[in-house]
Amino acid sequence: MRLSEIKSILKNLEEIAFKLPNGELVPEHFHVTEVGKITKHFIDCGGTVRNEEMVNFQLWNANDYNHRLHPEKLIHIIELSEKTLNIGDLNIEVEYQGDTIGKFGLDFDGTIFLLTTKFTDCLAKDNCGVPAEKPKVKLSELQTSDCCTPGSGCC
Repeated sequence: MRLSEIKSILKNLEEIAFKLPNGELVPEHFHVTEVGKITKHFIDCGGTVRNEEMVNFQLWNANDYNHRLHPEKLIHIIELSEKTLNIGDLNIEVEYQGDTIGKFGLDFDGTIFLLTTKFTDCLAKDNCGVPAEKPKVKLSELQTSDCCTPGSGCC
């Protein structure tokens, strides 16, 4: 999800909720303790130098159970971050601490925000020797030709 998308969604919400990939909800008294721009400058295993930028939201829980972050307050935090940090319409990554700090993608199901699982991947498969995945074929679906039928003389 991009920054412009979350701002548009928040304008139509009365309350904010986040759901973890395992189906659990982030406690409703969460705080957004950071909105930042993350810049990643790196070299992949094929030798290509790359730059990535994303927006980072950090969700945090305290023992202030009466706290509720309202959509208009989060919009204000986002807009202040955009202005102060010169943030463009970037993809959002969400940090949330369960057993350890997890990094999640962000989606919306029409009611609540979904923290989505992120995966690693090789960015230089053609340069680092990772073999192409072979197509999976069911033997039962293979068509046999007449050349290997009994009496055909092929064996």
